[in-house]
Amino acid sequence: MIILFATAGSGNCFKAQLLMRQLEIAHHTVMVDVIGGETRKPAFLRINPNGTVPFLLLEDGRGIAESNAILWYLAKGSHLFPQSTFEEAMAVQWMIFEQTKLESNISPARFFTTIVPERREGMEDRILAWQSAGRQGLTRLDAHLRFQDFVAGPRYSIADIAVYGYTHVAGEGGFDLDAYPAVSAWIDRIKAITGYVAMPDLAQAA
Repeated sequence: MIILFATAGSGNCFKAQLLMRQLEIAHHTVMVDVIGGETRKPAFLRINPNGTVPFLLLEDGRGIAESNAILWYLAKGSHLFPQSTFEEAMAVQWMIFEQTKLESNISPARFFTTIVPERREGMEDRILAWQSAGRQGLTRLDAHLRFQDFVAGPRYSIADIAVYGYTHVAGEGGFDLDAYPAVSAWIDRIKAITGYVAMPDLAQAA
């Protein structure tokens, strides 16, 4: 059975777990204490030398790091994989956008605002910078979603899961999602899709 190494509260880990739930992929989840430094210990580094989660360990011993690479691998051949060459290109485009314009800003702002607020002191300027850059990304996403229901085309796909991972919890990083009505409507559409599991429930559902 494949194994997903994940940590609670991570949007990147949530992406992989949500996909596997929706595709009903048999797997085992191992929760890792990232804040406690478990990913930097020799035992974990022997599994994933990158020292990151999520990490997917295949039955043959090979592994895949990076959330969007895991999505691509697991969804290939399924209804959640882009259905045309153009949709594949759009999925790649928005999965890169997610990592460079959304996750890279929403995640750290959320981390110091909600996950470890005790470490917030002295980080105010950086948090404001992340929030400013993140709002630009959300504005671009909102403009895109005004004209289509899903990120990469007319169908729900891994591109939506990738972008959704941190976007739907942006409020925990000090972002006002009400300012992005198309994004908010898209979030509601994702939550209504069969097999959806909310992030706080993943550890119990694994």
